[in-house]
Amino acid sequence: MRKFLSYLKSQRDTALLASALLLLMIALFHPTVPIKHNIYTYLLVADISQSMNVVDMKIDGKSASRIAHTQKIMHETLSSLPCGTKISIGLFAGVSVAALYHPIEVCANFAALQGTIDHLDWRTAWSGNSRIRESLYNTARTIRSFPEPAQVVFFTDGEEAPKLHVFNTRDLKDFQGGDGWIFVGIGSEKGAAIPKLSDKNQLIGYWSNESFALQPGVAQISESNIGIRDDNVAGGESDRYISKLNEEYLKSVAKEIGGNYVNGESVHTILDAMKNQKPARRDVAPFDLHWILASLAGLLLLSAYISRHPIRDIRESLNLYKNTLKRRYTKNETVIAHDNHLN
Repeated sequence: MRKFLSYLKSQRDTALLASALLLLMIALFHPTVPIKHNIYTYLLVADISQSMNVVDMKIDGKSASRIAHTQKIMHETLSSLPCGTKISIGLFAGVSVAALYHPIEVCANFAALQGTIDHLDWRTAWSGNSRIRESLYNTARTIRSFPEPAQVVFFTDGEEAPKLHVFNTRDLKDFQGGDGWIFVGIGSEKGAAIPKLSDKNQLIGYWSNESFALQPGVAQISESNIGIRDDNVAGGESDRYISKLNEEYLKSVAKEIGGNYVNGESVHTILDAMKNQKPARRDVAPFDLHWILASLAGLLLLSAYISRHPIRDIRESLNLYKNTLKRRYTKNETVIAHDNHLN
């Protein structure tokens, strides 16, 4: 053993390079070890109802719609999540939430997830209404259909259309499954008119106040036809329905189901709230070792090119540099003195 260690010491550089090569070859096979750790799985729900077309947000100092701001915030959120996190994207409209796919790993499917967010569009909506309270039960059913538990992050402006009244307000007293869910408020307190867009996304007017009028006479018979938005277009600014971020309402809904509310102005606020969420589950999962092996290989390569006495070599280099400067300074003084003597 001593002879072997002596041989390695005498062949230090070769041993370091060979070890680094061996570690890199092992890392290529992506070895893993099973360890128990927290599994984070999220369903990111985007409100795609028409009120999300309201232009009352800012992106890089320019006016932007709520749905554009939602896309920006979701992009930034995804980019900040660690590998191993699983994500599903859901769409909200009417009374339901539709998950586009089961949760998938964020790093391996980063391009697909970002592409899904890029294509969020109000024209995908299957209903013109927006029933947030009612949708929570559908959201819970959607999660139960997943192969694993998931936490919910719901991006919405809190706009209920038709407006709530005694006949269409769903009681959330017995709601289960919302513990730790996050509602992210999108929009401004000032608000703006809801644009009416064509199927080509061209502005043709604004929704009028009459479009949001309640029909209490038929409320007892059917909730599905209460306050359905008609084709009325506001003739002037006074006729336009002004949509605002309803923070107080979202806070109250979050409190009713045991969730939390945050304002969606900053991605850091959202990420902090997500860090405080309980993990979806705790289970044994493979821990990837390839990055550790590659890092060790890098250190060995670096060690192969570093002297055995780096401090001494640095000191000698500094002394050599100092002596070189001193000789140049002395030579310059001699030349100057010689020139002065000739003059």
